[in-house]
Amino acid sequence: MSAAVKYTLGRIGLFVAVLAALWLVELNLFVKLMVALIFSAALSFFLLRPWREEMAEEMAAATERRRAEKERLRSALAGEDEAGADSTEPGGEGDAGTGSAEPGGDAPKS
Repeated sequence: MSAAVKYTLGRIGLFVAVLAALWLVELNLFVKLMVALIFSAALSFFLLRPWREEMAEEMAAATERRRAEKERLRSALAGEDEAGADSTEPGGEGDAGTGSAEPGGDAPKS
């Protein structure tokens, strides 16, 4: 189970537990919900710290993987762009049937 799911379920569980404890107290329902929300947030800060830190590490690792993949794709595209520019030079065959999206990219045929 991922750390984000564990942490989210822990937060919900704490909220439900505090709300259940407050259910016996005679208060307005809205007040019970607000008090349960505040107390469960405070408790989760202390009780769920290991899961929160684990979730933060997973998110940081995922961000790093996405950044590395983005850089890899950018370098691959830059390499393809250089190779594509060489094949469309005058006198070269080029890719006439690919439908270039660049304006003025079509050379007059002789």
